[in-house]
Formats: sequence, structure tokens, C-alpha cells
Amino acid sequence: MITKSDLAAVINSQKERSGSSGNDLERDLLRTLPSDLSQHVLIISGIRRCGKSTLLKQMIYAGAGKSFYLNFDTPGLYNFEMSDFAILDLIISENNAERLFFDDLQVIDGWELYVRQKLDEGYKVFVTGSNASMLSRELGTRLTGRHITRELFPFSFLEYSRFNNQKPCEESLVQYLDLGGFPEFVRYNNPDSLTALFEDIIFRDIAVRYNIRDVKSLKRLLMYLTANVGNLVTATKLTTLMEIKSAATILDYFSFFEQAYLLNLMPRFSYSYRSQLVNPRKIYIIDNGLVNAVTPSFTKDRGKKLENMIYWSLRQQNKELFYFNESGSECDFVVCKNNEIEELIQVCYELSLENSTREKKGLMDAMDYFKKNAGTIITLNQSDEISFNGKRIKVVPAFEYLSA
Repeated sequence: MITKSDLAAVINSQKERSGSSGNDLERDLLRTLPSDLSQHVLIISGIRRCGKSTLLKQMIYAGAGKSFYLNFDTPGLYNFEMSDFAILDLIISENNAERLFFDDLQVIDGWELYVRQKLDEGYKVFVTGSNASMLSRELGTRLTGRHITRELFPFSFLEYSRFNNQKPCEESLVQYLDLGGFPEFVRYNNPDSLTALFEDIIFRDIAVRYNIRDVKSLKRLLMYLTANVGNLVTATKLTTLMEIKSAATILDYFSFFEQAYLLNLMPRFSYSYRSQLVNPRKIYIIDNGLVNAVTPSFTKDRGKKLENMIYWSLRQQNKELFYFNESGSECDFVVCKNNEIEELIQVCYELSLENSTREKKGLMDAMDYFKKNAGTIITLNQSDEISFNGKRIKVVPAFEYLSA
């Protein structure tokens, strides 16, 4: 329960702290958002500290109509309840607002009902949250299809280059491989901000949200996954290694990590959905800078860094991603869109005499399996073209591939 004066004080405090967004990088997502939102709520979801609040403020400055902004993830609103939305209604009415911007609204139970109410009253409503459940199918019922969903991620490579006033090139890509794209860290280069973020997500977004008592095991599992970017993992094998009794518990933890946008577990390609479920999955952590901050040994493995970066670049394009392994030779990425295979990609930091045969064979096997005549090997800085039996492999530097 909260009083009107307390809520007004929070709103005024946030208004005083939110200066102009003119010094912040305009995110690529901003240019792709729908222009007509008179009939739909816009929901933007993404990991904590990836820039959702900044994006909302950019939308406020870029749009027309009087705006009202409130961030619910603040100590002053920790006791906010469903009944307190009536008080919020009074303040919104007094402000003569036309557009409502609600940050981290998912912390309030029943928020969907309130948002639907405001939409029915003629307001334009914009919502952010740090949990992927905001994008789940459940919203199709709760908001009866009247929502448009988008995801925001840490800076892409191109955004990182623009932020630093650099042209996309090998030098900026090497920097990005180490630093990642969390805006605050890119701006101030303080590793403590990433370790604090990591801990915050574990406790606030996962342990508290899902009422997990064995936080030690939860964190131990996450640290293991973070240290094994690009490797295969199964819940069954981890039960012994992590000293967690049930594979079902580990699968739950996997889901919680993915819901919080910390990681994705990419399945092996198969035309059988059951086969996708039972085969090992590959681990990809949301951001290389975050991995470096909590797993120092990761700084040495540039091949895994490059693979992780390419995965998230494809993920941001809403591609369906799989790895391929039908004959013992692996291809890193089978890229699909609307159930159609668009691209076959192998990622290799440097093609050398030692690894060239292996890397090409994995890609060639995938090309044969899918009856494709073209494939791509992404490297740090090598360019080449390989032709064989009417098929073609293009070797491209990562910064060129990401700039295309």
C-alpha cells in the first residue's frame, strides 16, 4: 500500500534525475518500432542494464503528445500493490498525459490488467521489463492480442562502433570482443558494474522471483555455464557435476537463466522436435564483457568469444538458430527464418593448417545435408573463397560480415 504523496514524490524524483537523452546513443531498435500504437501496447523486454530506460526516454523525446514516465523498480515502490493503480490513475489524470511509459512494470503482479485498462481508455502505453515472460504466449490471453513485443540487447557491434565514433573495423571488433556491449560498462569501463549486475540478476530476477532457497547451487551452475561458452551441455550430466539431485531442477534453472536473458541454450538441428529436446545444447552467454568480468579465464579464448558474439548478432535478428552434427563433424550455425534455412555458418578465429580441414568439413557436411551450394566461414580478419564440386565457401572477416 502506498500513499498518493509518496507516489508523487517518487515520480518527481525520477523526473528530476532524468535529463535529456541527447548524449545517449540512438539505438537501432528505435528506428524499427511501429509508428501506430493506438490499438496496441508496446512491450520492450531485455536483460537488466541493456538500455531499456534510455530507449524509453528517447521515445519520449522523439514522439508527440504529453508523456508520463514511471520506473517501478525503485525502493520507493517496493510496497506498490494492485490496488495502488487507482492512486496512479489520479496522478496520470492530473498530468493530462496522453502517452504512458512504464519501466520494469513486471515487478507488479497484475500489471497486464492495468495496462489493458489504460489502452481501452485511449492512452498510448509503452512498457519495459527484464524478464522474457513479458514476451510469452500468456500475454496473448491477458492482453487479448493487443500488444506488440520487441527485445532490446546490449550494444551490437555496429552500435558499439558508433558509440565510440569508430568505423567498423578489425580494431573496433577486437575491442568489442573483450568489452561487450553493456552501455554503462562501455561508457565507464568499470568491471564492478558487470559483477554487480551478475549478482543482481541471480538474486533479484531469479532467486527471489522463483523462490529458490539453494542459491549456492544456482550460482554454481550459472558460473559453470558461463565458463563453458560454446560448449555442449545436458541436464543429466550436470546433476552429478553440480551435486544437484534432479535433472528437472537443472532444467528449471536453465529456464530461469533464459527468462532473465542471461543465456541461451541452442539446440542441435533435427527435423524431430523430440530429438532437439534430448540432444545436448550449446551455451551462449548474453555478453562477452559480462563473461570476462566473472570468468577471467575466458579472456584467453578468442575463438569462443567470436562464436558467442556471432550467435548474439544472429539472435538479435530474430533468427532461429541450431548447430549441426550428423556425422561427427560440426557446423556452428544453421540459420533459419520461418522454417526455411537461410545460411550455414562456421566460426573460426583464424583458419590455419591445423584446423582448416576440420572447419571446412563441418561446413561441407552441412551443405551436403541441406543441399546448399554456399556456406560462410567467419574469421577475425581473413578473406578467401573456396570452390569445390559446384559449391562455394566464402571466408569473411567478422567486422565485414556484421557490417553487411
